[in-house]
Amino acid sequence: MDAPEVEAFRAEVRAWLAAHLPTDLDPLAWNRLLAEHGWTCVGWPVEHGGRGLSLAEQVVFHEEYARAGAPTRVNHLGEELLGPTLIAFGTPAQRQRFLPPIRAVEELWCQGYSEPGAGSDLANVQTRARIDGGDWVVDGQKVWTSHAHEADWIFVLARTEPGSQRHHGLSFLLVPLDQPGIEVRPIEQLTGGAEFNEVFLTGARTAVDLVVGEPGQGWAVAMGLLGFERGVSTLGQQVGFARELDGAVARARANGALDDPVVRDRLAGLKVELDVMHSNALRGLAAAEAGSGSDAAGGAASIAKLVWAGWHRRLGEAAMEVAGRDGLVVGDGYAIDEWQRLFLFSRADTIYGGSDEVQRNILAERVLGLPREPKGA
Repeated sequence: MDAPEVEAFRAEVRAWLAAHLPTDLDPLAWNRLLAEHGWTCVGWPVEHGGRGLSLAEQVVFHEEYARAGAPTRVNHLGEELLGPTLIAFGTPAQRQRFLPPIRAVEELWCQGYSEPGAGSDLANVQTRARIDGGDWVVDGQKVWTSHAHEADWIFVLARTEPGSQRHHGLSFLLVPLDQPGIEVRPIEQLTGGAEFNEVFLTGARTAVDLVVGEPGQGWAVAMGLLGFERGVSTLGQQVGFARELDGAVARARANGALDDPVVRDRLAGLKVELDVMHSNALRGLAAAEAGSGSDAAGGAASIAKLVWAGWHRRLGEAAMEVAGRDGLVVGDGYAIDEWQRLFLFSRADTIYGGSDEVQRNILAERVLGLPREPKGA
């Protein structure tokens, strides 16, 4: 797409957001308004209910959305992960059943991957499922499940072949959450929030045809989904990072912390690193669009995760340095400000979504060909 067309689209996005923001709608109502105006699933093919936007247009949309400070997208997991996975691996019946309510934000999804003994080591999944009549019956526990307390459905990686090990014998199941066999328990965090949850499945049921891909071949589907996770929405994430960094700089200028050459150098370094991240993300997306260098085996996803997680964690530390003594004080009832929340939440950046240790192992073993790490007895 030519630059003038891209800039015309940017103007369209900005104009729509300017006309509808700020908003007093709750996040769910706001996201449904986006759907009504065609601003959900913008990268999906038109034949599956999306807008079929080019890569350049998708980048523009996510950048402008983040730059405008618009409310959180409540169905990221459905729109950015499960939807593309169903388009790639699902049956026509599954696509017909699930894609329209995802696009309309009528059904919300969460991800059932991590377990107490299988966090970043996804191949160690112990949740099991068996066929009973016309249903899969699922037993197990998932943890760190984002927004499960608000979701309608969960996509679950479960072991369906008795005696199988590692990535063999796994299946990718679509499971309704509103049933007696499922209990969701929120996990309270240092920030006081509870975005993450434990999900207990005890005889939970789902229809036998709600397996994505072939039974026992769920690893390939799960890896395909993780490829979508590092998609174009990362550009919006980086715009959000830039807004946080600008806020930290403004606070440092206001309270005099910017006069300290060490603080000034640290903030300048974060700005340079963010610019490099942005350039690398654009290069990776362009390679993916061209059909090269985008899969997990190439290491791009692991490198990106290591870089942004470490950067954001350092930003949280810098924000506390800028705050000085004020960063140590909380309000009544443990009321923390946005910078304290940034610091506390970013401590987990190097753990969730695949810990730093696992990302380095992936790069060492699968990309560099180094000997595999010995497994514990």
